[in-house]
Amino acid sequence: MIKITLEKALSQRQMSRYELAKRTGIQYHIIDKYYKNKVVRYDSFVLDKICSVLNCSIADIIEYIQT
Repeated sequence: MIKITLEKALSQRQMSRYELAKRTGIQYHIIDKYYKNKVVRYDSFVLDKICSVLNCSIADIIEYIQT
């Protein structure tokens, strides 16, 4: 299972979902879906923008959990 750990990354940087949406130019409801792990298909453009704004690697926001 793949889990987005955006909540953790945002809290470490003391940033809200709203602020992330403004900085990335991505609509809030899309950021919110990633935040709540309700994304079925991951968009590389969105992940790239998030990593760019948070100054992190993809491994910092995605976690693989073996079941």
